[in-house]
Amino acid sequence: MTAQSLDSAFATQAAFRAVMECFARPGEIRTLDGVAAPAPLASATAALIQSLADYETPIWLDPSLAGVPAVGEWIRFQTGAALVKEARDAAFALIGNPHNLPEFAQFALGTEEYPDRSTTLIMQVERFAGHAITIEGPGTKATRKLAAEPLPDDFANRMAANRELFPRGIDLVLVAGEQAMALPRSIRVSLEA
Repeated sequence: MTAQSLDSAFATQAAFRAVMECFARPGEIRTLDGVAAPAPLASATAALIQSLADYETPIWLDPSLAGVPAVGEWIRFQTGAALVKEARDAAFALIGNPHNLPEFAQFALGTEEYPDRSTTLIMQVERFAGHAITIEGPGTKATRKLAAEPLPDDFANRMAANRELFPRGIDLVLVAGEQAMALPRSIRVSLEA
């Protein structure tokens, strides 16, 4: 093994551990080792996909990412993953533009018997600042306040409807640059005025 491949393997393991910690502690921000990827793919998104996807992982790209051929080429080269045309066929969906986030019902929501057969959304935002979000549920000692922008105007309503489906529903990872935080389907989200 070369030093470069060892570095890549350690970075992939670190990104995997970081995303698992994000899901264990919803709303906590983790910094991932940057991965060079074609714009507009954020380096944390790239690190997550490298650590979570392989040739058996179907991935869906929103139009802002699908419209950049270099993004799909990079994902296929780095992971061997297939890019799918239908959102409901994806294990992971990458959202480059939060304002055009499809309705959650367009993604796989799992079944009562197999709730893990749902799509995990990785949504890029500009920054973890701005509009305040309050979350509560498993992994939070009480309520936790955080911020991210931009988010869809109906974000809190979407997350509430998603929570009602539990144990089914989508899990969401928000990414800003090299940082990531998770909002699993088990938590409650509200936006502050």
